[in-house]
Amino acid sequence: MDEEYATQIKVPQDRVAVIIGTQGKSKAEIEEATGCRLSINSEENIVAIIGEDPLKVYTVQQIVKAIARGFNPKKALLLIKADYVLEIIELRLLVKKEHMKRVKGRIIGEEGKSRALIEEHTDSFVSVYGKTVSIIGRPEGASLAKHAILNLIKGSPHANVYKWLEKKHSELKARELISDDFIKEEYRDGH
Repeated sequence: MDEEYATQIKVPQDRVAVIIGTQGKSKAEIEEATGCRLSINSEENIVAIIGEDPLKVYTVQQIVKAIARGFNPKKALLLIKADYVLEIIELRLLVKKEHMKRVKGRIIGEEGKSRALIEEHTDSFVSVYGKTVSIIGRPEGASLAKHAILNLIKGSPHANVYKWLEKKHSELKARELISDDFIKEEYRDGH
């Protein structure tokens, strides 16, 4: 038998059911997509991850962390793709307890406007849950989202953060177009 790798992660009690899913559906999807097994101790809120490939065990650990930080399983499963990352900002390390609610409100924005704009301009997903803000996206987009969120935490005006994001989004799209055009040109020339 091949060597097995295992790790475990403690999750908030209210997220255990989300990891399991209705009739075990989410757990089964994660297991099927990764080839790893999940063993969930609902009494201690611990998820054990067992697999033969250490990279897949790490990926499942990231997926479980994402669900534990407020993402739905479908979004968390994006982390299976090699070009997606999970970023977690620990608000408790940056914000005093008495300012936590206000700062989380700044990140989310009125009726979710701020979070939606950050997601749209970075092609990422943002979850504000407990004392964390988490991001799932491609490395460059997730990094931009993290930068924008950190600026909001520091107190930068929303308008300034939005303007910066729009500029970075345009730069990112221009680079992608240049890259796509370069690839098309390469194939056109028969290389």
